[in-house]
Amino acid sequence: MPQVRARTVSSELQQRLIADGMSELEARLYAARGIASPIELEHEFKHLLPFTSMKGIAAAAKRLADAIAKRERLLIVADYDADGATACSVGLKGLAMLGAVVDFVVPNRFEYGYGLTPEIVELAATKSPDLIVTVDNGIASVAGVAAAKARGIDILVTDHHLPGDVLPDCLIVNPNQPGCEFPSKNLAGVGVMFYVLLALRAELRERGAFASATEPNLATLLDLVALGTVADVVKLDANNRILVEQGLKRMRAGRASAGVMALFQAAGRNPAKASCFDLGFTLGPRLNAAGRLDDMSFGIACLLSTSEDDALPRARELDQLNRARRDIEAGMREEAEIALKSIAVEANYCIALYRPDWHQGVIGIVASRVKERYNRPTIVFADASETEIKGSGRSIPGLHLRDALDLVSKRHPDLIVKFGGHAMAAGLSLRPDDFGRFQAAFETVCRELMDESALERIIETDGELSAGDFSFATAERIEKQVWGQGFPAPLFQGHFRVLEQRVVGERHLKVKLANDHGMVLDGIRFQHPDPLPRDVQAAYSLSVNEFRGERILQVMLDYVEASA
Repeated sequence: MPQVRARTVSSELQQRLIADGMSELEARLYAARGIASPIELEHEFKHLLPFTSMKGIAAAAKRLADAIAKRERLLIVADYDADGATACSVGLKGLAMLGAVVDFVVPNRFEYGYGLTPEIVELAATKSPDLIVTVDNGIASVAGVAAAKARGIDILVTDHHLPGDVLPDCLIVNPNQPGCEFPSKNLAGVGVMFYVLLALRAELRERGAFASATEPNLATLLDLVALGTVADVVKLDANNRILVEQGLKRMRAGRASAGVMALFQAAGRNPAKASCFDLGFTLGPRLNAAGRLDDMSFGIACLLSTSEDDALPRARELDQLNRARRDIEAGMREEAEIALKSIAVEANYCIALYRPDWHQGVIGIVASRVKERYNRPTIVFADASETEIKGSGRSIPGLHLRDALDLVSKRHPDLIVKFGGHAMAAGLSLRPDDFGRFQAAFETVCRELMDESALERIIETDGELSAGDFSFATAERIEKQVWGQGFPAPLFQGHFRVLEQRVVGERHLKVKLANDHGMVLDGIRFQHPDPLPRDVQAAYSLSVNEFRGERILQVMLDYVEASA
């Protein structure tokens, strides 16, 4: 059973924020997240970190400016997830706005796999590029870069993934590369590409390119930057929150791209109320569905659409793909639960699962769901070919997943074919016969790198709400803020009496609750249709539910246990 506890709050920070004009509740929420001044919550574009300290970006801007001047053919090589798709779209739109001749390819995950491989270079060569620009990939593409250079193709890598021991021999823009002094290491791939465009525009400005022409407004790309940043679940530090908030503002004002607006419509969401929840849980999954089940070029085509007539049919097709993805995921999760019954999960430090017939486009989602349920680093594998299986992993606080895989690889050099990723998510490839060896090696490394206390699931809350804070005003102020990875949305705790309950949509529980302040509230518990006891202790969030013109204050139950 998870341990529910209130976040630690610095009383000094809280009092400072109250003195600066915040309410007691707001001061408590932000002090618990390390905010020392309201200025840190100002998301105007002028507060964005300058690009100047990012290693390699000045050279990249000069190379791109030279390519534009010479009318060289640029080719973007993208990743097949939402970050890669938005980074590709930002690159295509931004480079075209700045005068480049640019095209793209995105690997089909089922044919080519991830990154700038020699096989992708061969495919890219059919378009006769002078310069390949990778987005959201490339930092590990040593062989791919060498293959491109052998063909006389120049390479610019833009990426945010953690580098390996050897870097590709080319221009690199990546805040996580050795020697980069850019203060934020949490940019998504789309954020890195956006920064490259800012540097390129500055370089072109210095060269007098806008002396007789209007300077392109790159802020028009921020809806895509926001979508990719949230969907990739990178830490929303102060700099990323600026990028996301500026993108959300464009969506709420109806100034987002046709593709993004169509995704809202296909998902049945109102862009005027756009939030991080929409980006992470409605738009992001629909965009990702293209890369998981089909071809991400279809998702990119939606994002590049210039009219509603073009965008809406594509968005609706993405919605259908996402529904199919959910069905596949449900079946795989059931099979995973059956497999886990034969494993002493509580005695293990990690989980590794493999079935040949699982869908490799969905293994990452299943790994995430299993990790959430059992609070263990989880890697799920599926067949990629007769000679290779692919795994997608998700981790928990306390284990840097890429570092763990690196240690496995160093100890067993013949075991992992290739790997890459971040602290909380990573991918790898094995030979099918090596799955058992990998299971044992990964378990050994997890036991060495993790303390047993990390395996206990902790639900951190922001304490209890006063009667006055159970209000529309509280819910609306919370919903307007940028929350996400590393800057978690407020979660409260308290006692409720369950007055009514019924299952809706087959998988969700709709409830009527009474709190200890004598208020009767609507509530919902998603993905948990089982009935609740009469009295419960709950971890919950507040939201405003709008349905058929009626606004209802709603309690969203995240975790529930019987009240003692």
